[in-house]
Amino acid sequence: MASIFSKIISGEIPSYKVAETEDFLAFLDVFPLKRGHTLIIPKKEVDYIFDLDDETLAGLHIFAKIVAKAIEKAVPCKRIGTAVIGLEVPHTHIHLIPINNVSDINFEREKLKFSDAEMEETAAAIRAHLI
Repeated sequence: MASIFSKIISGEIPSYKVAETEDFLAFLDVFPLKRGHTLIIPKKEVDYIFDLDDETLAGLHIFAKIVAKAIEKAVPCKRIGTAVIGLEVPHTHIHLIPINNVSDINFEREKLKFSDAEMEETAAAIRAHLI
């Protein structure tokens, strides 16, 4: 059965896309910890990040770096925190989260809710800063 992320890749489920290449996709998390919380995924459905082949793993991190630099310019923060947990969706993904302190990346915190317009505005702001 395809993961929810594979359904986002195929367009079966809508998303707030930030960036896309032939191999990777970045989109806003719909259950964000902070404004600009973005998920980076390979288009190849692999559950566990360390089961990715070396080329895909390296490419995923390079893609994440490009997107993180754009988020930093679009969303005021001290830096972009990263997290790979891998238990909630069986499809490798990296969380990129704008942070000002350690507690901003605490996944036990209540998730935020933004309107569709706010999500679209945030995605557009990040896209505007992509190299």
